[in-house]
Amino acid sequence: MLKSIKLRALLALIVCIAGLFFLIPSLTSDLPDVWKKYLPADKIRLGLDLQGGMHLVLEVNAGKAVETTTERIANDMRETLMDNKIRFRNLERTKANLIVLELPDSASRTAFEKVLKDQYPDLEIASSQMTQGRESLSLKIKDKRAAEIKKMAVEQSVETIRNRVDQFGITEPEIITQGDDRIIVQLPGVKDAARAKNLIGKTAFLEFKLVDEENSIDGALRGNVPGGSMIAYGTTIDRDTGRRVRVPYLLKSKTLLTGGSLENAQVKISDRFGEPYVALKFNAQGAKDFDRITAENVKKRLAIVLDGVVHSAPVIQERISGGDAQITGSFAMEEAKDLSIVLRAGALPAPVNILEERTVGPSLGQDSIDQGIRSVIIGGLLVALFMMIYYKLSGVVANLAFFLNLVIILGALVAFKATLTLPGIAALVLIIGMAVDANVLIFERVREELRLGKTPRAAIDAGYSKAFVTILDANTTTLIAALFLFGFGTGPVKGFAVTLSIGIVVSIFTAIFITRIIFDFFVWNRKISSISI
Repeated sequence: MLKSIKLRALLALIVCIAGLFFLIPSLTSDLPDVWKKYLPADKIRLGLDLQGGMHLVLEVNAGKAVETTTERIANDMRETLMDNKIRFRNLERTKANLIVLELPDSASRTAFEKVLKDQYPDLEIASSQMTQGRESLSLKIKDKRAAEIKKMAVEQSVETIRNRVDQFGITEPEIITQGDDRIIVQLPGVKDAARAKNLIGKTAFLEFKLVDEENSIDGALRGNVPGGSMIAYGTTIDRDTGRRVRVPYLLKSKTLLTGGSLENAQVKISDRFGEPYVALKFNAQGAKDFDRITAENVKKRLAIVLDGVVHSAPVIQERISGGDAQITGSFAMEEAKDLSIVLRAGALPAPVNILEERTVGPSLGQDSIDQGIRSVIIGGLLVALFMMIYYKLSGVVANLAFFLNLVIILGALVAFKATLTLPGIAALVLIIGMAVDANVLIFERVREELRLGKTPRAAIDAGYSKAFVTILDANTTTLIAALFLFGFGTGPVKGFAVTLSIGIVVSIFTAIFITRIIFDFFVWNRKISSISI
């Protein structure tokens, strides 16, 4: 029996030391270099409500995704009809997300219907009208498909924002959907709120378009915009004054290449001016397309457009193979870094609007921590005082288990990289009661056995064995509830569930396993004749 006690004591000691080792970096920052190199150095991660940060509610303009899809289909249909030598006129997308075109005769209509059925199953004819022998058709995306596009836009937006936030270096962000078109973003520890909002909200839709050098930009600015062209603006730095100057560009409307073909984007420093720029690397298909585009347009200007803003419009001096390009534009280093992040993470499928913004200051978070710690200390002291008065020396054993319980729980939070929230502190207060509740059940059973005249050894065995089923049943049902809270809850509710789940497992370990070791040591090794209970 003594060997069994030693083995159990060794196991309990290992668990307690492990919990303490994980917890120490959270208690002090003055750690030796050897510790930082070989031992755990992470601290308890605090949630938004404890360390401060940002809470955003975003609305995804999912209708824009349908509009973009319609525009892409219209451009693709124009090429398809030309390849199939089907006659048509005025094929374009309207503001109502309709694709309208004119077919000159019945033969063209028959050929068009075949192409529509075979290659564009998501489209349907919304209306048709005959005018002087010509038929005008209006096409739209089917309602079911439009709903799918909107849903996918929200889902993709969540993943894109999560990728951006991860690359931004924020730990334990909370990014979840709410309703059909809203996203909740919680960013603990964020200090530069404006930069974070810009990083999250930037659509980052990258396009490569040719500059229209055949027509006058001055005429276009006066309202004479040529068909198939558009006006876009960029900025440049006036080297004499240092001010940003808005510059208009006349671009071809057709997009030759998009950011969807990117493989990587990195910040580099220009050898000539020492300014940062973003170096782009296309994937295999993108590299082929870029090679073809540059080969076909040597000595023409190719504009690099991000979210409708022209960043640069260099002249293509020669064919560019290898799939490399760059975005310049007098960037500050942080701007270049953020741009590379959003390009690597991918463009948002639709614009997002910030509906609600709340900032939790670190001082408010520190107040919450102080009040939470105060509640844990006061609650713990009151429970410990009651246990010592009511159960005497056995109460001291329960208090020791309760103290170790807190150490192991906090160490486990660090080890599992869980986040401690304000509701998590509430869970700690709840666990204080649950931790001693198991010992109360055991001690009352032991008292009953002693009143029946049993020896201390028999009373301890009976008390633990009879109370175990009740303790396990009560804690299991609470653990199941905590798991459901974790599965279906959000933000702070999950923090409560995580802390409670860890606390339940640890409290069973300390209340039953560790206290039993202490009692067995005194009963079997010291051979005590009575129990102070």
